[in-house]
Amino acid sequence: MLRLTTTTALVMLSTTAMAEVPRVLTDIAPIHSLVAQVMGDLGAPDLLVPAGGDAHHMALRPSDARLLDQAQVVVWVGESLTPWLDEPLRTLAPTAATLTLQEVAGWTPRMYPDADDRDDHEGHDDHADHDDHDDHADHDHDHDEHADHDHDDDHDHAGDDHADHDDHAGHVHTGLDPHAWLDPVAAKVWVGAIRDTLTATDPDNAATYAANATDAMQRLDTLTDQLTTTLAGVPAGSWLAPHDAFGYFEERFSVPSAGAVADSEAVAPGAARLSDLRERVSGGTVSCVLFEVNTADDLARTLTDGTTAKTAAISVAGAGLEPGPALYSTLLTSIADTLVDCTAS
Repeated sequence: MLRLTTTTALVMLSTTAMAEVPRVLTDIAPIHSLVAQVMGDLGAPDLLVPAGGDAHHMALRPSDARLLDQAQVVVWVGESLTPWLDEPLRTLAPTAATLTLQEVAGWTPRMYPDADDRDDHEGHDDHADHDDHDDHADHDHDHDEHADHDHDDDHDHAGDDHADHDDHAGHVHTGLDPHAWLDPVAAKVWVGAIRDTLTATDPDNAATYAANATDAMQRLDTLTDQLTTTLAGVPAGSWLAPHDAFGYFEERFSVPSAGAVADSEAVAPGAARLSDLRERVSGGTVSCVLFEVNTADDLARTLTDGTTAKTAAISVAGAGLEPGPALYSTLLTSIADTLVDCTAS
């Protein structure tokens, strides 16, 4: 009888421990993947924006509202990426522990160029002399430079600017570039913050979160090295991005683009812009024009018809990939492989 009682007690303790794992909600698939790696076998986070969904503009469904209401931990990039999510977080998940990754210390945010600078330097000359991000080398979460980092002044495109693109077709991204998951060095810093947030919410599983985060960071280091080698032969300025979302990737791996077909996913390029880009492609400067997965390739074909330049589909947030721990590395590897294949002679 004593053995039965002891066994029953152990089962109850195990069940209690499992029940205490928090319900975690993430915004987009790449962040979901990082969180899933830190949680490991303890549980699976929920995903709000489907892989390939439009993170910048989304209307919450009742099922989405339920996810927010049930969440005990929310991990999101921030309002610079999902401006529509800020208010629902306050009203539907007021007691959840919220980790806003764009506010985490220890990584270097990238700012979109001003509209005037964008016009003057469409070829991304500002990327030419970057220093391989030496400032990323020390990933101390107490980095004084960012300890009180306040992005509020940089969110010009996080509120009303995104509300209705039809009212101002000339809208371009300004302020903070939120697509930092495309830099695995920044992602490594975020993994540490995810670990700390989960540990604070669920201290009983702190050792597991720490071990999983260490493994995830090591994988990110390996991924960075692998992609650096893979991309070493991609000529600078030889490709056009679908829109201005790949800056972190370009800078991390020293593969600056010749510009972007459009400033944002929601705004089509004007005739003058297309004419300028077409001239670059026709002149042989650009050998690859990329378009976003799940979108039409009309603009890419318009720019490359009658030339030797190639087109290829690419995703910034994992469209077409299965959400889960492996998505992050699969996404970045896919971007790298696509660039290599598309720019090859």
